[in-house]
Amino acid sequence: MPEPTRLIQASAARGGDDPIFALHAEAMARRAQGEDVLNSTLGALMNDDGTLAILPSVYEAIRQVPPDLAAAYAPISGPQRFLDAVVEDLFESAEWRGAAVAAATPGGTGACHHAIVNFLEPGQKLLTSNYFWGPYRIIAEHTRRGLATFPMFAADGSFGTEALEREMSALMKSQGRVLLVLNSPCHNPTGYSLDDEDWGRLTEVLLSVAKKGPVAILFDFAYAKFARPESLRWHKHLGQLFGHVTILFAWTASKAFAQYGSRVGACVALEPDPEERTRIKNALGYSCRGTWSNCNHLGMLAVAELLVDPALRARSEAERAELIGLLHRRVEAFNDAAGSEGLSYPRYEGGFFVAVFTPDPACTADSMKADGVFVVPLSGAVRIAVCSTPQRDVARLVTALAKGVRKAGG
Repeated sequence: MPEPTRLIQASAARGGDDPIFALHAEAMARRAQGEDVLNSTLGALMNDDGTLAILPSVYEAIRQVPPDLAAAYAPISGPQRFLDAVVEDLFESAEWRGAAVAAATPGGTGACHHAIVNFLEPGQKLLTSNYFWGPYRIIAEHTRRGLATFPMFAADGSFGTEALEREMSALMKSQGRVLLVLNSPCHNPTGYSLDDEDWGRLTEVLLSVAKKGPVAILFDFAYAKFARPESLRWHKHLGQLFGHVTILFAWTASKAFAQYGSRVGACVALEPDPEERTRIKNALGYSCRGTWSNCNHLGMLAVAELLVDPALRARSEAERAELIGLLHRRVEAFNDAAGSEGLSYPRYEGGFFVAVFTPDPACTADSMKADGVFVVPLSGAVRIAVCSTPQRDVARLVTALAKGVRKAGG
């Protein structure tokens, strides 16, 4: 007989830990016992010596914040200087800046929450690709929504636009509105970035479905600052969507400023109609008050300085450029080694992760663990955290990976 509980039924059987963090803990435990473990699970950018990569300019900005301001409550939706700086950081065009409203959130996770609770009714489902960041589902289910997926890749390896259109149309028919969540560039977990052809087809689908009812799209920009310049294609496609689709962005300092623990982010919305823009702004602020109330004041004030102060911004961009170079060298090493082994995986131009397809992900991951290499099994693939894999260990990782894939294939 199960032990009695005073929890509600929906909460009684929930797991308390994230599977990725559990794998990370297992890898660290084996390393502590003296094993030569390669831990490619956790999504944090590490230096080649195993230490966490940081931006020194961030800590200078933090030290410059007056203590009485840092200790005070932040405005519910965030300090206006911070919000303006985030909008400026996102958009090059004054047209977009003037049509944007924003609310502070604890990282990109909070922005995803705000999109889900304000653009879907309870019982409705968000739509995302079948490879997705696991907390999308957790946030949806925790807020009494659901999650539907479309096959991310067509048979030829291209972005699955036809499948996307089918699923969007089905959801529009069944629930009268659609919220699409896309993480690009540098998708987690596959590493894929939409190219111009993908963007063109995506735009056509969004405009077509939007004729049938309200469509909102949330672009999760968690890794955008680490994308190659040729992967940043979204600016030129906004004009076609503007006014027809509600365009939302999950902006975060977690990766952009290597500040995972500060929990600084924002949900940004683009809307041409002033009255609707005010309604969205009020709704986002209401959701802030109804969840975390207000965000990390010290973190927001420091990030605002990093974005606005010319000297600090230049320093932070130079420091980030060094980390981008570190990551890109690993990406190139992975592509070279994985290509030589004939591994199958999506186009990988940059970003923290890549997913490699395998017929039995659990078998592949277990085989790699036996060789002291930890990765994350998915459905149909395993996720590699290139961000935390030293360049010198990429060859070892790919060797274990190829062995695991072959073993999974029988």
